[in-house]
Amino acid sequence: MILSVSRRTDIPAHYSQWFFRRIEEGYACTKNPMNPSQISRISLLPENVDCIVFWSKNPAPMLARLSSLSEYLFYFQFTLNAYEKNVEPFLPSLAERIHTFQLLSEIAGKDCVIWRYDPILFTAQYTADFHLQRFRFLAESLKGFTKRCVISFLDRYPKIESQLSMLQVCDPSLKEKRALVKKLAEIALSCGMNIYSCAEKTDLSGLPIRPSSCIDPALISSLAEVPLKAAKDRNQRKECGCCESVDIGVYNTCPNGCRYCYANYSMASVQNRARQFDPLSPLLCDHLKPGEIVRERNLPSLFEQQMRLF
Repeated sequence: MILSVSRRTDIPAHYSQWFFRRIEEGYACTKNPMNPSQISRISLLPENVDCIVFWSKNPAPMLARLSSLSEYLFYFQFTLNAYEKNVEPFLPSLAERIHTFQLLSEIAGKDCVIWRYDPILFTAQYTADFHLQRFRFLAESLKGFTKRCVISFLDRYPKIESQLSMLQVCDPSLKEKRALVKKLAEIALSCGMNIYSCAEKTDLSGLPIRPSSCIDPALISSLAEVPLKAAKDRNQRKECGCCESVDIGVYNTCPNGCRYCYANYSMASVQNRARQFDPLSPLLCDHLKPGEIVRERNLPSLFEQQMRLF
């Protein structure tokens, strides 16, 4: 089983105490977001977890306890943009986040920390020139601390349209997007990084950029040095190349407040759910209620146990 921590909320930044408690107790419970009456109990024992994929904009609260994950294979998707507070209002300063990235890389290794510069959005303030300037600054700051950079352009989900309207987000032409990607790729390569796209609808063919995925079977196989046999995640978008995983996060619980985020309906909803946070509960920002049925979810390893001869 591959564990996703998490597409739905920033667990490393805000709920690491809960996560490490779950690791100590060897399990977590999660509700099906489409049917909350379906509750699963997931084993988090090392022998049941092939890899943990962390997603975060600020994993600083985890750094002091990463040694407790010595029995697990893991890597981080670390989103590090250079937007101002009008887009990413509740993050630490950019300098702090760059420092956290560098520390994390020194602890986990540069193969296990992936830099995400996404989503790329355009406004009168955030122009192509802005992105080129800030991307170069970040790439030079992270040189030697990662081998991979992942980019994607903004997806306009209906639930975030009101936020995008306030920012007056505009949609550049395909030609403008391709020109920007070409220059970003040149910058990344000059800093020792390969550049990848994520679930990207834009035609980037012919450019020095490779398609990739967040839950990446090739990367996991490489880190583990064992072949991985995993199916495509059927619950993701058509363009998504991620393989199957189990996510233990919860929507409407991320206090980062990023205006482009699909995982929160509103900050009022986030504040309401956050009030239910209990680091001792097996559910994130929730409690098991009398009469609720929890089903054990037995998930096999995705690693090929027998090495093939041919």
